[in-house]
Amino acid sequence: MNHNSTSPQLLTSVATAGAFPQELNTLNHALLTPTALALRLQTTLEIEKLLDLFSQTVGYAIPHDGLTFSHQDSGLHLSQGRISRHSCSYRLSLENESLGELRFLRGRKFREAELSLLEEFLAVLAYPIRNALWYRRALLAAQTDVLTGLSNRLAMETLVNKELAQFRRGGPSTALVVIDLDHFKRINDEYGHLTGDLVLRTVAQALQKATRKSDSLFRYGGEEFVVLIPNTDAEQAQLAAERFCQAVRDCEVILEDGTQLALSASVGVALCELQDSCIDLFQRADAAMYAAKTAGRNQARMASYTGDFVAKAHPDTTTVSQRECGADLSSGAAKALDQRA
Repeated sequence: MNHNSTSPQLLTSVATAGAFPQELNTLNHALLTPTALALRLQTTLEIEKLLDLFSQTVGYAIPHDGLTFSHQDSGLHLSQGRISRHSCSYRLSLENESLGELRFLRGRKFREAELSLLEEFLAVLAYPIRNALWYRRALLAAQTDVLTGLSNRLAMETLVNKELAQFRRGGPSTALVVIDLDHFKRINDEYGHLTGDLVLRTVAQALQKATRKSDSLFRYGGEEFVVLIPNTDAEQAQLAAERFCQAVRDCEVILEDGTQLALSASVGVALCELQDSCIDLFQRADAAMYAAKTAGRNQARMASYTGDFVAKAHPDTTTVSQRECGADLSSGAAKALDQRA
């Protein structure tokens, strides 16, 4: 059964209708009026929590097994509860703005009286769900790097803290990889900042292709990128670091005059520890990255648990793994940048 969404006019009529029938408006021993429902829905701007709160609230009047919500413009698809045989769906809109489609599921058919009441509830939901979508849009904008389209430092810190909290509760280990382009300042100085921007976008696309679906890629700032790798160990993290290093080396940046820039990156890796904060984990990976630069660039290094960085000379004393990433960058038609500068 498909139903059009509620409108502001319907919201007005509901607001003047008074309390719902007595047998339908019990919730924690309080009357579920439109005003009471609206007040409950105003307690959160997070779309997932809002839908969960709405489902729990109206579930006393209209029992259901689950619901789904999709908003195509934002690529948002959420589901709660379980899939059941029967469903009713509503395309929500407000002031000509599409708010997505909400579908309710349960094992038996919905009665007409239930559907009528559900539409009244949805009228109350219209403004809160629009506010939640606006909030999500603003939050995503605040956590997105404009130049590359990647998530930014704020998004990274938020996700790293979540992963660390899960790890402290007994979850799988997480690795943080810091990737810093070699000699990027020289690219800006010699070819201009527009070329530098082109390099950053090209590298961002290459790193996206080199990451797994479960990995998260961020632009930390300047020429520095970060990859968060969940559910991994030291060996897998090092292999991933080498893959990112190779992805940068394989980038093709050809200027209008035919000059092809050869790129490389220094990469540092750190595995999370129980006492780590986001800053601790990043600093260890960042220090490993600088150790890679000191050792000659164009390589990946892994931080030890002590934070010491020693060149790999003897297997029994190694605290850092070092692997070269590729061949001489000055070969072929590429214009390599001096690695010693």
